[in-house]
Amino acid sequence: MPKVLGIDEKKFSKKLGYQTTLVNLQKHKVFDITLGRTESNLGKYLRKLPDRNNCKVIVMDLSETYRKIALDYFPKAMVVADRFHVVRLVNHHFLKTWSELDEVGRKNRGLMYLMRMHGWSQMKEKSRKNLERYLTENPALKAVYDFKQHLMKLILTRVYSKSEARRFIPQFLDAIRALKMSNFRNLITLGNTLEAWSEEIVRMWRFSKTNSITEGLHRRMDEIQNRAYGMHNFNNFRIRVKAYCG
Repeated sequence: MPKVLGIDEKKFSKKLGYQTTLVNLQKHKVFDITLGRTESNLGKYLRKLPDRNNCKVIVMDLSETYRKIALDYFPKAMVVADRFHVVRLVNHHFLKTWSELDEVGRKNRGLMYLMRMHGWSQMKEKSRKNLERYLTENPALKAVYDFKQHLMKLILTRVYSKSEARRFIPQFLDAIRALKMSNFRNLITLGNTLEAWSEEIVRMWRFSKTNSITEGLHRRMDEIQNRAYGMHNFNNFRIRVKAYCG
């Protein structure tokens, strides 16, 4: 059992449903795959895994099912939220709120590209001026946009010590409280989710590995299925995955 484990789901087939992928994030290799993504499907398989106590860190998206599985079957492992999925969640709720404020502007693909970008990213001068002009014309949206940029900076924080991380925790908790006090339904939902996963997100600040490694291995699994024009036997697929990605 690897010390740093990535866990994620992937659709195998319409008939057999989803698979769970376990990845050794230190070696960028698949540890194993198994059918199912619920505790009732995975419990028997996980109980048979050797050296489960050897696992110290588990990286996952914000899945309550996988978090419960990690706590029940890997008692010595810390759960760490996956940075990519947290950023995607924030963007999702922000875009939903934008639709409430200006549904017409939300459908403008050029504006959507600019609004999704981090405020500190390189942007053409003309594009930046267009974005600033649009936000000036929509002061309520500008307030939401500025808050989102502040929240993204907190989420993407990288630190090297516990004392350094502690300095940012009050800001993060204040941001969660602000979201929960918002008048927008999607921002309240986001605040509740971030609060429920606050410990796992804070741990993310000191941990560099992400499930982008797992997503990359999923693309290689898609290549296996495409070359075979689809696979129906999961055991054969598992053997090929472990030979090709393990």
